Amino acid sequence: MKQEKLKMARQTSPTWRKGKRNSNDSLDPEQVTDDVPTRRAPAEQGRYRLQVDRQTKGSYPTHEAAMEAALAIKQAYPILHVTVFDAQEGQSELIALTPA
Repeated sequence: MKQEKLKMARQTSPTWRKGKRNSNDSLDPEQVTDDVPTRRAPAEQGRYRLQVDRQTKGSYPTHEAAMEAALAIKQAYPILHVTVFDAQEGQSELIALTPA
């Protein structure tokens, strides 16, 4: 009687399963594709990159366009750390608001 209860408990246990452990075991390596989505952002196109709190938010072909976007963000959110990074020169320019 005790053996039957033990056997029955094992069969109804949620952790006890028959069959394969991993559903990927049956896949043929030739059928597996490399179409795994990635989280990598597309490569930046412009020379000047707008960075907010050290995260790149956009790229611009000219310094003036990058500065215009940076000033707009800095005026709307003065607490943020906004910079324009020149990819060719490898230098950053910190954007600061002048007191009026």
